[in-house]
Amino acid sequence: MDPKKRDVFIAEMTRLLGSRSVLHRYEDLLAYECDGYTIHKGLPGAVLFPANTQEVAAAVQYMHRQQIPFIPRGAGTGLSGGATALNGEVLISLARMNKLLEVDYLNRRAVVQPGYINLKLSNSISTKGYYYAPDPSSQASCTIGGNVGENAGGAHCLKYGVTTNHVLGLELVLPNGDIVRLGGVPDAPGYDLLGVLTGSEGTMGIVTEITVRILKKPQGVKTAVALYDDVNDASHAVSDIIAAGIVPAALEMMDNTAIEGVESGNYPVGYPRDLGAVLIVEVDGIEAGLQHQIDQVLEVCRKHNVREVKQAADADERARWWANRKTAFGAMGTISPDYLVQDGVIPRSRLPEVLAEVASISAKYGLRIANVFHAGDGNLHPLILFDSRIPGEKENAVKAGSEVLKACAEVGGSITGEHGVGIEKMEDMRYIFTDEEIRVQLSLREAFNPDNLCNPDKMFPNPARCVEVKHVAAAARP
Repeated sequence: MDPKKRDVFIAEMTRLLGSRSVLHRYEDLLAYECDGYTIHKGLPGAVLFPANTQEVAAAVQYMHRQQIPFIPRGAGTGLSGGATALNGEVLISLARMNKLLEVDYLNRRAVVQPGYINLKLSNSISTKGYYYAPDPSSQASCTIGGNVGENAGGAHCLKYGVTTNHVLGLELVLPNGDIVRLGGVPDAPGYDLLGVLTGSEGTMGIVTEITVRILKKPQGVKTAVALYDDVNDASHAVSDIIAAGIVPAALEMMDNTAIEGVESGNYPVGYPRDLGAVLIVEVDGIEAGLQHQIDQVLEVCRKHNVREVKQAADADERARWWANRKTAFGAMGTISPDYLVQDGVIPRSRLPEVLAEVASISAKYGLRIANVFHAGDGNLHPLILFDSRIPGEKENAVKAGSEVLKACAEVGGSITGEHGVGIEKMEDMRYIFTDEEIRVQLSLREAFNPDNLCNPDKMFPNPARCVEVKHVAAAARP
């Protein structure tokens, strides 16, 4: 944006939103140059803080007329650079739109603004015996609007699904400033536009209100932890737990490097540092029969050379185990100055071979890779540790991350399960989609965002570019 146009823009936004709702000084913009755990940085042209849907629409209408690109932003906890302004785009922060608007216990639904914190919803309705199921590790700080953008999951998505399974309706400001409502009526005819918007990473509009499903708290919860000398034994235990007909609420794993990190972090629980892997298994539901389920889990774990397996003695011990697991990403900072978060998905049965391939990639680039994953549904989170002060390490981390995602695609998996594509994985989309498939998806985006103003040039590579990347997905399809 040229200086004269920028001055006019700042003046108009100040008129529409108020001076305290427009940031434009360099020192203020620095705080918004990147997402939570991404290696990409970019200074936005300005940051706006609308207070309601009408203010969002007014700002967007002006930017549409002036052809000024913009990016919706939640709490900035993203993991793929999706809310990063690489070309001076304007950020529209939804942080001030942070209210719980309505709770309907009879119909088990709640209405929130996009800036409402994920965990705050569960806390707000817990006294009535309800909670909100999607629980990403960042749930204490991430927003529900951001969760919709990324289709966030969490530790308990194995049983309860990801965000799209809990969104019932949306209010949306389209890239031209029009306000529309989607969903809200059970089993409505027509295309599933809620499904299209959830996970679209802010490329089709700005969500300004969300109706979500709330659930009754389960009567009981039982949690166990299993300690293994070999990550392969833990992986086989994962498959056998599911094969036994048990559907855990959560089935999580961390390998040796991840254990080193969490035990050096703020919530250590005393895991031995020489462990190959730790497995956390949780079952919930009607109290009758839960102990039988967790006993079955313990029995399966013992069949796979487990060093130790035990059930949580009480709620406090369970809470300590989960605090340790959910801070795993941040804890990597205790053992490495930098790290790159990846997010691939594979069939559960292919865990041992993919983890072996990840180990080979780690050795190839001389970089440690910590594996933290939702093992029950095959959602891997390899954390590639590097030091950006050492020439070439950051570039090698990016290459290693791409090779990990390729390994996931080659066994019939995906390059992302819940962290989105954003900037970091755009070219990796070629591992699972042909150029024609990418064009079709871009045409869908263009129906909502024809001028490419709303979070431009994210998620998809340019299919017109000649990039030689093997299309591995076709061979894996049945």
